[in-house]
Amino acid sequence: MSSFCSNFNPKQPHIITEGAVSYELGELKGKVISYDFQKILIYLEAKGKLLFGRQFKIYEEDHEVLLKLVTYYIQDKSYCEHLGLDIEKGIMLSGPVGCGKTTLMKLLPCIAPYKKPYKIIPARNIVFGFNNLGHKIIEDYSDNQSYCFDDLGVEATGKHFGADCNVMGEILLSRYDINSISSFQNSYPHNVIPSAVEVRVTRNKTHATTNLNAQELEEKYGERVRSRMRSMFNLIAFKRESLDKRK
Repeated sequence: MSSFCSNFNPKQPHIITEGAVSYELGELKGKVISYDFQKILIYLEAKGKLLFGRQFKIYEEDHEVLLKLVTYYIQDKSYCEHLGLDIEKGIMLSGPVGCGKTTLMKLLPCIAPYKKPYKIIPARNIVFGFNNLGHKIIEDYSDNQSYCFDDLGVEATGKHFGADCNVMGEILLSRYDINSISSFQNSYPHNVIPSAVEVRVTRNKTHATTNLNAQELEEKYGERVRSRMRSMFNLIAFKRESLDKRK
């Protein structure tokens, strides 16, 4: 993500500078940024052209999806609730091939460069790693880092020393378990937890992009994983007729 970095002043986190141009994404009121969605759209289009080429543009038909993504990423709790989003869950961004899912997930962290971004990892690359290294790969991604698993559901079945494994399904289950333990520990009365026990309260976030619908995801990963997904993700979906921006 280092190539995506922008210049900003920690004292003015609502202003992002790209080259000689500064973009004010809202107003700083005390320690709270009051974001302006229209200004964010202007910045995202400019940043997209820098990252992906001059042909990049923000399509009006995608504004609804972007509003949800932006509201979630800046963690506007009250407006997230209005939009039906849970800030404690990750994002599952679904839509047809070429509609811009990966591009938007790459752009999203740019609006808040003061935050540690999630790492975007193609699901197929994780399976390639499993084929070479085995279950260590599952352990590596079952940590407290935040990830966005790109193109979830189209990766092949993992195979290591002749044994098949639904690699991404196992990773999702492991990350669900870790998150559940963290949630339980966060809510547990502090005066009941033994002082000798080190409680890890950092919560990971799991995000994903996918071309598959709910039924196809269940067929790919099974009912158990699909059930966990409901607890892990906010579903944000492009319309079925969304344009293929790569054409």
